[in-house]
Amino acid sequence: MKTLIIIPAYNEEKSIVQVLASVKQNHPAADIVVVNDGSKDQTGALARSTGLAHVIDLPVNVGIGGAVQTGYLFAYRHGYEVAVQIDADGQHNPADVDKIVKVIESGEADCCVGSRFLQKTAYRSSWSRRTGIRFFAWLIRGVTGKTITDPTSGFRAVNRRVIELFAEYYPDDYPEVEAVVLLERKGFRVREASVLMNERTSGKSSITPLKSLYYMLKVSLAVLMTRIRNVS
Repeated sequence: MKTLIIIPAYNEEKSIVQVLASVKQNHPAADIVVVNDGSKDQTGALARSTGLAHVIDLPVNVGIGGAVQTGYLFAYRHGYEVAVQIDADGQHNPADVDKIVKVIESGEADCCVGSRFLQKTAYRSSWSRRTGIRFFAWLIRGVTGKTITDPTSGFRAVNRRVIELFAEYYPDDYPEVEAVVLLERKGFRVREASVLMNERTSGKSSITPLKSLYYMLKVSLAVLMTRIRNVS
């Protein structure tokens, strides 16, 4: 199936070349689009220099939701049947792309989330991060009845129907949890596949301890609003 790998990137000049090379090596049949989200470094230029990807340079930083939706718009307009999200910081293992894509190609699900916790792996995270992930898993189960073990994972694959939805509407701020709830509410099938994840190869997470409380409150309110509002 015609597959596009979407890589949103903001100030990832230290990792983007390695990530692109690994993605292409592990999934050579797929096309790649890097959405350079107003980076202040050489992310866009370095991505373009590899010749491995389409590069879309956003003039300003619009945030992860806007960058990812830009990738889905590209996928929709160019007729892709499957789209895969991969982070540009090296945390996601491109060798696992096939695991989540196969779930889509087989028709088992409309969206497959790569999970660090579906099976026991070597991945370790901080206490605060684990607490947040468990909270969001509880929240999703409460509003949808669906158990998602890794709701904050940005490593996921979707089919053409979801591409069409996300091209029209995609959550803007910390979108991963809200997107899962949106799909469940609209009757799409969300599954998980066990994947390995690495530590960031460079840079640092945008979610600092000071932002954690805001993150949890904002996403919780967004999830509740997603459940009741009309997204056509």
